[in-house]
Amino acid sequence: MAVHEGMMTFPRVEPPKIKMLESWKEFADNIGAGEFGEDHLTAHYIVSHSDHAGTHVDSVKHMRGPDAPGVEGIPLEYCYSDGVVLDFRHLEKGAGITVEDLKGALSKIDYVLKPKDIVLIQTGASAYNNEQRYLTDHVGMTAEATLWLIEQGVRMMGTDAVTFDPPVWAMFERKEFWHAHKVMHEHDYWHLENLENLDQLPPKGFMLSVFPVKWIGTTGAPVRAVGIIND
Repeated sequence: MAVHEGMMTFPRVEPPKIKMLESWKEFADNIGAGEFGEDHLTAHYIVSHSDHAGTHVDSVKHMRGPDAPGVEGIPLEYCYSDGVVLDFRHLEKGAGITVEDLKGALSKIDYVLKPKDIVLIQTGASAYNNEQRYLTDHVGMTAEATLWLIEQGVRMMGTDAVTFDPPVWAMFERKEFWHAHKVMHEHDYWHLENLENLDQLPPKGFMLSVFPVKWIGTTGAPVRAVGIIND
């Protein structure tokens, strides 16, 4: 997901702030090279960026509290593996994805999960992730479905929606709050949010790289998610 000022973020997550700290000429002058005729050296920006804005991964610290491992505790072998895209664009907005939904989606693409697969949940929401409905018009995972994936050996999962759970309005309607997230209380698993371009990937047969920035002590970190397809 492109990171820019004014981008869509989950409620109460601060959007990024991006400001030029020094221009090309200012850097040359401020470092002292201007007096030697240099007027175009290295510009740079200062970026204020939430650990949950844009495409990012949630660490277990996000739910367990301050003593739990942050992003630096995610084993790298779970960040580069075979990818699987499961399509749930047919479900009603606000729905919670069930175990039977997962099994049906896997049957449809004739795939059996194996340990360390990275499973991506396609909701279709990324098609309008610059609009307000991005926060409301998507489906999300249930705790039962999340646990079932973990039982298959899957520890890294992701969604093209703003949250891994159903939208906020649906959680309040059912009075079921962040049940998929809460699986992190008892299980080591990690999920990606705000992915894009899942429609450009095949349902299986590709590699996925989802390495996070190595921020220390945060509850999440930005990820540059890349699907690798060998033609």
